[in-house]
Amino acid sequence: MSGVYVFLGPTLPREDAALELDATYLPPVAQGDVLRLCAEKPAAIGIIDGFFESVPSVWHKEILYAIHAGIPVFGASSMGALRAAELYPFGMIGVGAIFEAFRDGRLEDDDEVAVIHGPAELGYTSLSEAMVNIRRTLSDAVADRVLTAGTALRLESIAKELPYRERGYGRMLRLGGDIALPVSELAAFRGWLPQGRFDQKREDAKAMLRTMARRLGRATSDDATTEAHFHFEHTVLWERALRDAAPLAM
Repeated sequence: MSGVYVFLGPTLPREDAALELDATYLPPVAQGDVLRLCAEKPAAIGIIDGFFESVPSVWHKEILYAIHAGIPVFGASSMGALRAAELYPFGMIGVGAIFEAFRDGRLEDDDEVAVIHGPAELGYTSLSEAMVNIRRTLSDAVADRVLTAGTALRLESIAKELPYRERGYGRMLRLGGDIALPVSELAAFRGWLPQGRFDQKREDAKAMLRTMARRLGRATSDDATTEAHFHFEHTVLWERALRDAAPLAM
């Protein structure tokens, strides 16, 4: 779709994303990227992945600026889910189970969606596992009677206590063995994992792209924009940010 842009990184390969939505796919969003993209007058913006820690994260205000300008902004999975949970009262469109969990207060910590990943030239390959994926996978293992609820809860606690950069099923299971969790359950889970592992972030990303395709596909030129129900404050700092914004590299 012409004029549709999506910020994407390790959550979903671009070739898989393109099967769900015809869009221009950009690297994970960073501070100022949405502001610069607004100059292109996009038909819609989707946020899945975003930088943080070593690179300043996307501002809430630049997303509000896009919404106020009538640009639909969607979010899911990772940074998109976090920002959508914070900004849905102002018109950002959140999609998926992760967004809903943050919106409803069942999840609160940003590290739930954080992963370490490889560089752009390697497709931002994930090098750790997101906590939200581990939670969902352990829940499914209990439902499939691979793990008891007690063992799953202990494994979940082990994973949560790990720094996000070190989270993974192998490390979690080794530490589970160190504290003498049932050997038979750990072995059963290890055998079940290749087919049982669930990637909630990936599924939510696909759901957001399908939602964008559906909504934008049926929109007419008269209703393709969103209507903001808030006052956007043009502060001195914001006006400076507008002046300093350089074009976004496509």
